[in-house]
Amino acid sequence: MDTYLNDWVAAILAFLPNLLVAVLIFLGSLYLAKLLSGLLRKVLQQRRADAEVTLLLTQLTRWSIIVVGIITALQRFFDVTAFLAGLGILGFTVGFAMQDIMQNFVAGIILLIQQPFNVGDAIDVADYGGTVLAINLRTTEMRTWDGRIVIIPNADVLANAIINYTRAERRRVELSVGIGYGSDPEATRQAVLQAVTSIPGYLADPAPKVVFHTFGESSIDLTVYFWVDTTKTDVFSAKDAALTHIKAALDKQGVDIPYPIRTIYMQKG
Repeated sequence: MDTYLNDWVAAILAFLPNLLVAVLIFLGSLYLAKLLSGLLRKVLQQRRADAEVTLLLTQLTRWSIIVVGIITALQRFFDVTAFLAGLGILGFTVGFAMQDIMQNFVAGIILLIQQPFNVGDAIDVADYGGTVLAINLRTTEMRTWDGRIVIIPNADVLANAIINYTRAERRRVELSVGIGYGSDPEATRQAVLQAVTSIPGYLADPAPKVVFHTFGESSIDLTVYFWVDTTKTDVFSAKDAALTHIKAALDKQGVDIPYPIRTIYMQKG
């Protein structure tokens, strides 16, 4: 009995230093994780990084340090290598089964870091156009132009071209017009160029252009190109204003905007 008790006491005494060191390593990792994640948060905030990106990177930093601390602490009691190898095999199996979820998760991290768009931006992506409502780690939520709510997997977002309208502070507007064959093209050109200058948000640079390009069935077709400041107007409003201004200018100049003409031959009996 005394021998068993002595062995038990000796085992405890031998175990206590490892336990103390393991506890100190774990507590040290907690402190280091809090310190470094706090420093990283301050740096990102000073650089005005997106709040979601800041939260993501600080949490990844914090938990990575804690996990390393736990593994190092456990190493004091047993060989963690075999345990990690088993976890690796299990992780590979689970990852293979959940590859679509993991793909969307990784794509979400890339989107949050690269920031091709932010919440509230107007974008086109994956055959959908609208306003971004939320950017999550797995999906991006949008309200389309016609009011539908669309939730797109982040992998699909990242795999497709992204058009960000909000970041384009200047946009070119195109509007097609047809004039009668009896109208003076040069006078029409000057009237149209003058008309677009009164559109809200109009930009003189780049200069507007009027390009005659087609002899139509009943008209000479032209396209007017002009630029607007999207912080003052949107493309739809600019096109609407352009149409009304150009129509008024052409009417004032007496320029005809013809209807399509069809000639019908009637054969008797």
